[in-house]
Amino acid sequence: MNNSTFLYATILALATATISGTNNFLTKIAVTAIKDPIVYTTLKNALVAVALAGILILFKKWGEISKLNAREYVLLALIGIVGGSIPFALYFTGLAQTTALNAGLIHKTLFLWVMLLAVPILKERVTFLYLVGAGMIFAANFFVGGFNGFKFNAGELMILSATLLWAVENIIAKIALKSISSLTVAASRMIFGSVILGLFMFWQGNGGVILTLNSEQWGWVLLTSALLTGYVLTWYSALKYASATYVATLLVPATLITNLLSSIFITHALKMNEAFSALFYTLGTALVIVAMIKAVKKTRFQRAEYIMPSA
Repeated sequence: MNNSTFLYATILALATATISGTNNFLTKIAVTAIKDPIVYTTLKNALVAVALAGILILFKKWGEISKLNAREYVLLALIGIVGGSIPFALYFTGLAQTTALNAGLIHKTLFLWVMLLAVPILKERVTFLYLVGAGMIFAANFFVGGFNGFKFNAGELMILSATLLWAVENIIAKIALKSISSLTVAASRMIFGSVILGLFMFWQGNGGVILTLNSEQWGWVLLTSALLTGYVLTWYSALKYASATYVATLLVPATLITNLLSSIFITHALKMNEAFSALFYTLGTALVIVAMIKAVKKTRFQRAEYIMPSA
């Protein structure tokens, strides 16, 4: 990975975190407004799938899809199942049964699970400085309540299950992205996932709910769909050019965005504990980025030394 590629991946990952934090803030309101989490999730994901299919056509990616081998098709299908359907149903059903704060805290453990999987499976490495930064990011959660408010109810367990599935998806996606474009992977995730969610919704007999939605409810669906489209595009692009552990870690500060939006629009105040949390998120993210810069430079130096050994 060269400096420009690293910078590109970092900007994309931070953009993904910003989109995610904004979407998390709006999603709780949207789920409450629409009431049926499966209908909401299916509609939202289906709109994203249509948008990404349109982008595939616009950029003439069908040629790439037709040339994929059986293994690559299996990987895309797995991403749709493990990442684009089941965890969405679990997450938004659980979100309707718990607080947005608890849901966000559980989801933000994603980087820990990704790290535990990526190190042995993808052979990714983390340095001590990286772990210090990741620890600060994780510790930032405790300033806004930590895990003391958890009830370990069905809703929270659903969100944890969804988070574990998304961690597995990160690993599968990283493997798929070695030979498939990020746009094709993102579109496949949403298309496969939407089909499965749609079948599940109609199996539940809730398809008719779509016809009863009013303009305000459709507005929430459209808004969060637009944000999700941006999320998957920037996330998979970042994942293609950087390690799964790094990208997953840079997604955690999305909670900082959610908290800031809540302070501005809900509580109209920034409490001291929220300010300390923001500080830890910021410092932790900075340390993680610095650790990765050092790792990239070290890797490039070692490669140069290998190619042109000293006399």
